[in-house]
Amino acid sequence: MRTVLVTGTGGAGRTTVAAATALAAAREGGRALLLTADRDGTPEALLGLPAPRPAAATSAERLPWSPPVEAAPGMWAARIAADDWFRGELTSLQERGSGALGMLGATPLDPEELTGLPGTEAFAVLRALRAVHDTDPAAAGWDVLVVDMPPAPDTVAVLALPEQLRRYLRRLLPAERQAARALRPMLAQLAGVPMPAQKLYETAERWERELAGVQALIESEATTVRLVVDPGPLADRALRTARAGLALYGCRVEAVVANRLLPTGTAEPWLAALSGQQQAALKELHGEWAPDVPVRELPHLGRDPIEANGPRDPDAPRDSDAPQGPDAPRDSAGPGGAPQAGGLAALVASVGAPEPRPDRPAAEPWTVEDRLADEGELVWRLPLPGADRDALGLVRRGDELIVTVGPFHRVLPLPSALRRCTVSGAGLRDGRLSVRFAPDPELWPRGL
Repeated sequence: MRTVLVTGTGGAGRTTVAAATALAAAREGGRALLLTADRDGTPEALLGLPAPRPAAATSAERLPWSPPVEAAPGMWAARIAADDWFRGELTSLQERGSGALGMLGATPLDPEELTGLPGTEAFAVLRALRAVHDTDPAAAGWDVLVVDMPPAPDTVAVLALPEQLRRYLRRLLPAERQAARALRPMLAQLAGVPMPAQKLYETAERWERELAGVQALIESEATTVRLVVDPGPLADRALRTARAGLALYGCRVEAVVANRLLPTGTAEPWLAALSGQQQAALKELHGEWAPDVPVRELPHLGRDPIEANGPRDPDAPRDSDAPQGPDAPRDSAGPGGAPQAGGLAALVASVGAPEPRPDRPAAEPWTVEDRLADEGELVWRLPLPGADRDALGLVRRGDELIVTVGPFHRVLPLPSALRRCTVSGAGLRDGRLSVRFAPDPELWPRGL
């Protein structure tokens, strides 16, 4: 399944671009599902949808989103209901552990008193990604999944979570120690009490499978990122930081979307100044990203691309004679009273549909260059466009290299050849970090 994650700077119009991307995919003949984590009601106003109401389901069937609603032909939309999913999961956990909780004299929490905790949304987004891809194609048949993600720094943290949690699990519950589980039944008989480690390892295995599935989805060639920015000096700086974070985790950026571009050539001094500032920032964007990553320009519509009469009452009946959804015509006017096409339809051509990509593991972005014959070194090249030299940190710890880029942090296992080397230096040039390794005479094979 083709997956597009839409993120960017705060307030740049991520939800609008995500909805326009899903609509563009639907117009190309695919079946598109838009999932949004936006909590402020923008999706309802933008798409003319009723407020989401999570469907009741058993624990095994519970999904972390509201029932999808068809917003346009071939396009469905749903909201990731993180709080409702969290309440359902915690209630289910209490039910499964009711015996142990009763022995401890604990009083179960009522679903009505449960509220989402910090971090709930990140887990709900990851669960939603996995659930959509696990859905029976014959039942749903989605061709394209578009996810309206949180702002870029939070999105990088969400995408980094599966790998980080898998690493924690491997350190806390090493796989080699699980071999001793065969002895636990005998030990339980000798001790006369059940051994809790069995359940612990079974839970860890289940988490490992879930996290590995989500990580494989994120690392697939079919999963890409669209970065949305409202061009300006502050936004461009934030975008460079996001670019470095995404590169650190090997995420593939397929396009940068410059949103809400003001018209040029106006005689109004204040509008001309704002437009000039945008054009200067836009020129920098093209210089930094193109031609490797296209920069797509979306015009300012002169208003928000929502329903002409504002958000619709979810309990009010639809007028069967009035077009609804993102394709509905709008009765607004542009500068000078000229009719202006409105809604998402006005942005579809500019934002473009996602290009087809194979659903397979992406190639490893890190490469090792052999310079042993000429310089006696191996060079590990890590593409980190957007990284700032002053905010870059490197620490070698055993067979791992800990890389810090601004607020982002990743632990990279060293390739086997580099584990027998010592770090001799590093340099950042043209968005590429080169770490030099010299063979350790005590570990390097003789005669090589």
